[in-house]
Amino acid sequence: MASKRDCYEVLGINRDASPEDIKRAYRRKARETHPDVNSAPNADEAFKEVNEAYAILNDPQKRTAYDRFGHAGVNGGGFGGDPFGGGFTGFNDVADIFDEFFGGGFRTGGRSRQSAPRRGQDLQYRLTITFEQAVFGLEKEIEFERTEVCPVCNGSRAEPGTTPTRCHTCNGAGEVRNVRQTFLGQMVNITACPTCDGRGEEVTTPCHECSGKGQVRRVRHLNVSVPAGVDQGTQIRLSGEGEPGSRGGPAGNLFIVINVKPHQYFRRRGDDLLIKLQINVAQAALGHTLTVPVITPDGEAEEEVQIHPGTQSGEVFVLKKKGVPRLRRDGTTSGSGDLQVMVEVRTPTRLTAQQRTLLEQLSGTLEDAVIPPAQEKGFFERVLDWLGGEQ
Repeated sequence: MASKRDCYEVLGINRDASPEDIKRAYRRKARETHPDVNSAPNADEAFKEVNEAYAILNDPQKRTAYDRFGHAGVNGGGFGGDPFGGGFTGFNDVADIFDEFFGGGFRTGGRSRQSAPRRGQDLQYRLTITFEQAVFGLEKEIEFERTEVCPVCNGSRAEPGTTPTRCHTCNGAGEVRNVRQTFLGQMVNITACPTCDGRGEEVTTPCHECSGKGQVRRVRHLNVSVPAGVDQGTQIRLSGEGEPGSRGGPAGNLFIVINVKPHQYFRRRGDDLLIKLQINVAQAALGHTLTVPVITPDGEAEEEVQIHPGTQSGEVFVLKKKGVPRLRRDGTTSGSGDLQVMVEVRTPTRLTAQQRTLLEQLSGTLEDAVIPPAQEKGFFERVLDWLGGEQ
């Protein structure tokens, strides 16, 4: 089986492309490859490839998985089903492309685009949590505003006790047609009825609650379960909690985007926690047992760290399984990372007379300054390694 091409290459965009860039590129490529426009023998396959690439890159979660794991991270390495499912709005975008060609809707499956069910828009909610909550998860009630079906008329737009009537312009079809000559030949151009907006019905007595719109704005309260191990930028998808669809279409999704407050002591690298511990010269030379804070579900606790004699600045001591729970793709956790403790030997800047005398006596027994071999890592190189190449 031939390997799939890179999605970004298929659409001709860079990996840092914005959602707007992705949609523009998709519209351009779809126009070029659509079989009704492109007579090349492989037009069908090319058009399918463009749609599959857009199905991934247009979905925030699928794009994140693809960026990390390639095609293997998206539905087990392939689509295996309808590329227009799961929130993909490629069909509507193709219809928009034909609008640009022909100035209106196009016919597919015996139904015009304007009168077909349409999926509601996705919503995004930014949730700020503490470092500890990101490590161990939490239950949180959020409040946001969205459009909902009018509870009085149930979306019919008509005042209760009244019923809509058949549209006099389209006779209930919801669409009007005209024939146009194009470079592809004679095309039947189908547009939504301007009188009933494609519904096929006219409302003579609008609902008093929604003023005949069939929808109202409401504040929604929702309990969100944030799993342990989330990180900055993690997205949680709540299906069907977005804007309602139109003409019987499904609702969109709500994406919870996690923002994590920084911690006073800890930093995070994947599933590991990083903390810096400053010790004095005597502790580094003679060895010492010290305590460092660790994060637990009940708050902060302490763990002992055994500093061995002769410890140098930049050495790292690892406390196994004292890090962040490993969050799996299905939202469950499996095991934990480690707590990495970097030691920094702190040189005193102010000395008492007694301390100065003792250090002068010690200095006379120690070796002079030396230049270490070039291949030996110094303190700053160790810090960069510890931080994964980041300062």
